[in-house]
Amino acid sequence: MDLELVTIGTELLLGFTVDTNGAEIARTLAAEGVRVLRRTAVADRADHIRDAVQAGLGRTGAVLTTGGLGPTRDDISKRVVAELLGLPLEFDETVWADVLARYARFQRIPAASNRGQAEVPVGGTVLRNRWGTAPGLWLERPYAASPRNGVGLVIMLPGVPFEMRMLLQHEVVPRLAGRSDGVVIRSLSLRTTGIPESTLAERMGEIEREIAPLTLAYLPGIEGVDLRLSAWELDPDEAERRLRIAADLIRSRADDLVYGEDETDLAALVLDRARATGLRLGTAESCTGGLVGGRLTEVPGSSDVFMGAVVCYHNDLKTSLLGVPPEVIAAEGAVSEAVAGAMATGALTRLAVDAAVAVTGIAGPGGGTESKPVGTIWLALALGGAVHTRKSVFGGGRHEIRARAAQAALSLLYKHLPH
Repeated sequence: MDLELVTIGTELLLGFTVDTNGAEIARTLAAEGVRVLRRTAVADRADHIRDAVQAGLGRTGAVLTTGGLGPTRDDISKRVVAELLGLPLEFDETVWADVLARYARFQRIPAASNRGQAEVPVGGTVLRNRWGTAPGLWLERPYAASPRNGVGLVIMLPGVPFEMRMLLQHEVVPRLAGRSDGVVIRSLSLRTTGIPESTLAERMGEIEREIAPLTLAYLPGIEGVDLRLSAWELDPDEAERRLRIAADLIRSRADDLVYGEDETDLAALVLDRARATGLRLGTAESCTGGLVGGRLTEVPGSSDVFMGAVVCYHNDLKTSLLGVPPEVIAAEGAVSEAVAGAMATGALTRLAVDAAVAVTGIAGPGGGTESKPVGTIWLALALGGAVHTRKSVFGGGRHEIRARAAQAALSLLYKHLPH
């Protein structure tokens, strides 16, 4: 089954909001054998919405829209699409009851404009929104210009990402089941860190030829390079089999650079490894300002493993809080192997933990020298009576350097924690 996607919202075109919905929808539908052939973003203007939906129906006969279902004046998507399909709107008491119940949960009273969210096109199917106030809609009716035997399908979802995702998963995907031609588009990503894209590609060699008809894409990001394998228009079992074979081949060539698959979080793996061996963790951070600790505490349940962090941005605090000798800072500089090691051992003692990782560096844009350019990072890990250190020089702006330093600290922990 082919489908077009129309994301609605002036904020998308102004650049204030990134269209994460489009990517989420495309991934989800591809796994169900539904191909998104075109993605169009339009402003909150009736003529733009009408033109995009009308064109999509003429090309594929099926369109999925997101956005414009709220209670404000710029939320006009439902009215425009209903007019295009010749469907009058009627007030739905069941939908209104859901809106009232949700507001009551938060001890709030809906505004008069919220009543518009309970108006639905006659003959349409309401996709009940249990996560917000704007219901989704499934509108399927005769449409002469549709190549789907004269039947047009418009699926309308709210633009709020969480609500969209839940409706897509629980209401849309089950209704689309069985409409595909039995083949799917499946992807699997392998996550690497600590290696540049070009070096990783050299390790892979002629792998694209070896894994055909699967394809391989290199996706560099702040945390590392993801290797995305894609199986195109295969039956589900064959797609999974080929993806697993290709993933094993990549692992054999990338060695320990691969730390997980798809949405795997390195911080979660660190916590799992520490939890399995009964180790308590702590961090000492300078240039990252708590980013490493933040990554760890973002994971639910981290409190049984992660004890805390010392953020010592100023050199005086490196001495007073962690016991770094001031003469070492004076002689070696705050960004040095000696200071990173002293920060890690100091955190090990002061936080009473079994393993402590330390980060110190020059995040820029100023502060760099010829011998220590912007992006220079020293890491140290105190564990089991030893101190492991690593130096890196990262590119990018201040945000990228700090984020890459935090990822590198987690990688150092992950590789040295016993397992």
